[in-house]
Amino acid sequence: MDKKKVLITTAIDYTNDVIHIGHAYQKILADCLARYYRGLLGKENVYFLTGTDEYGSTNQKAAEKRGITPEEHVDEISSKDKAELDSLNLDYNRFIRTTDSDHHETAQKFFQNVFDKGDIYKGSYTGLYCEGCEAYKTMSELDSDGRCLLHPTRDIQKVEEENYFFKWSEYADFLKQLIEAKGFVLPEGKRREMLGFIEQGINDLPVTRPEYKVSWGIQAPNDPEHVIYVWFDALINYFTAAEPEGFWNDDTHIIHVLGKDNARWHALLWPAMLKSAGKTLPSTIYVHGFVNLNGEKISKSKGNIIRPSELVSQFGADATRYYFIKHGPVIEDVDVSVDHIKQVYNADLANGLGNTASRLARLAETSGFEFPLSELKKWDETFTEHFNNFRVDLAVQYVWSKLGVLDKHINDNKPWAIKDAPHLQKILAWEIDELREIINYLEPFIPETASKLSAVFGEEKISLKEQLFPRL
Repeated sequence: MDKKKVLITTAIDYTNDVIHIGHAYQKILADCLARYYRGLLGKENVYFLTGTDEYGSTNQKAAEKRGITPEEHVDEISSKDKAELDSLNLDYNRFIRTTDSDHHETAQKFFQNVFDKGDIYKGSYTGLYCEGCEAYKTMSELDSDGRCLLHPTRDIQKVEEENYFFKWSEYADFLKQLIEAKGFVLPEGKRREMLGFIEQGINDLPVTRPEYKVSWGIQAPNDPEHVIYVWFDALINYFTAAEPEGFWNDDTHIIHVLGKDNARWHALLWPAMLKSAGKTLPSTIYVHGFVNLNGEKISKSKGNIIRPSELVSQFGADATRYYFIKHGPVIEDVDVSVDHIKQVYNADLANGLGNTASRLARLAETSGFEFPLSELKKWDETFTEHFNNFRVDLAVQYVWSKLGVLDKHINDNKPWAIKDAPHLQKILAWEIDELREIINYLEPFIPETASKLSAVFGEEKISLKEQLFPRL
């Protein structure tokens, strides 16, 4: 990567309900990437953005159903979403809300730029609309019963209304050329899927809704009787936050991390919007799979959910992060269960890292030796290559392979049985240096544990008073 700075964003979560672990996975993934790049480029050169998407008809109706105002509804859900993410020890630079005043101003200016370019015109739309997706649908996007594949419990609406349209179709050739360039959309399967959408044909898209139908939205700057369509508004959040901070320019590697249900909007609509408005394009759009729980798709509408904070209360933030970094849907959908999380916790953390650190700390303490600090090596090429490919799962497995080598060395050399002091010191010095190197690799994955271990093994006299991962 030849850029000086990195911007990492996640999809912003819709505030119809509090997020579940499926939403939180991409935030863990993005946080892991952000921490890696901070270690590589310095904290001041990395900006990590997440937040909530708060306008649209679904939020408006959810508030009406509860007998409160839309403002009250989104304030509550956004606050709870932020608390869920904070429980995972995410180190973001900003938690943006699309109801933020600077976003209102930026979204209206952006819309006006596209309008002035001649890429927005007035027309009539007749077709299908899924409120769960807040998106217009074709029959090919529905199941045999005429229901949305992502929101099968919701009725599809038949919509007839006057809208302003974005000339999306005029950007088809530009988008095809952009996505044909390998590296813009990852992984490869998702890139081919986006090319497939282009081949099916891109139609102009309504980018406003009539205010009399959807009052909860940002007013279109060219017509007070319309509000900006929620997807057009929501995508602009990245520019709202990053541009004033100096992270939306050609010096920045702009990475969007999102789930496959949002891929088309980010890979096909967002670049066309940016091109029309004359803004810098993103560098990489990384699309991960879905998290299924106990063999079923996690769904707010079905109620088949588990919150991040529930897992954190049972396993801790680092253990939850570790599990989803290693076993999450970085490429394809995965199935998770609390039982499997517990198995991985005990095997990899309690019996693995925690046990190794405790054994070496006890041996170092009882030996009475001092262990001078040596200069830590930079992350090696294998580790950085996994991150360059967004394979955080392979990166964490690589670190645990180093831990396996260390465990074997401890078991083979049995330092607890060595009576010769110089030989014991030599063995322990090598093993502690190896553990210090491993700790240096841990921060992107399990930052709290990395910090605790750095404090213990970052001293010449070593003493560990706390058990890191008690067996469950």
